[in-house]
Amino acid sequence: MSQLPPVPHKKSRDVVVAAICGMVVALMVGASFAAVPFYNWFCRQTGFGGVTQVSEKAPTEVLGRKVTVRFDSNVAPGLPWKFEPEQNEISLRIGEVATVHYKVINEAAREITAQAGYNVSPPQVGAYFAKINCFCFTQQTLAAGETREMTVVFYVDPSIVKDQDQDQDRLNTITLSYTFYRLADADKTADAGGVGKKY
Repeated sequence: MSQLPPVPHKKSRDVVVAAICGMVVALMVGASFAAVPFYNWFCRQTGFGGVTQVSEKAPTEVLGRKVTVRFDSNVAPGLPWKFEPEQNEISLRIGEVATVHYKVINEAAREITAQAGYNVSPPQVGAYFAKINCFCFTQQTLAAGETREMTVVFYVDPSIVKDQDQDQDRLNTITLSYTFYRLADADKTADAGGVGKKY
């Protein structure tokens, strides 16, 4: 009884299937690494979720219309810091550059490193709220009992009044909120000199 000859294309088909599976896995891994930068880019472009914009200079136009900007400060559980704005709110013209200060105190008996995240509300204002200078996303290392003053420089983009889709005519109050989170792994390695970040 004679044996059937092997099918010549079976081995090459297995190689093609294996290669396709390998490519799919590589694409999925690449997509997972790209997801966070893409999401950050999307949020910065659209102001989604109250993410503010980045600016290197003041706008060329300042309008007569004013808005009130309120300042909120929070500390995540497990971080023994006192964190507060030096003023609770300001009134400024749209397009006017404002500078505000926050004060943070490390009330612990040891050096601690933390980092602040932020957002604005209402969320749709994020597309028009531009920061020139901010301490957010910069590691802050404070020695035991140390007090530090941190600065935020920002403006509300004049294009906010031209956007009819968001019904900005009724907008008169914006809240800028910060929350400090402890970075346990960075307590001994963070740069203590990073008091602010200029974009």
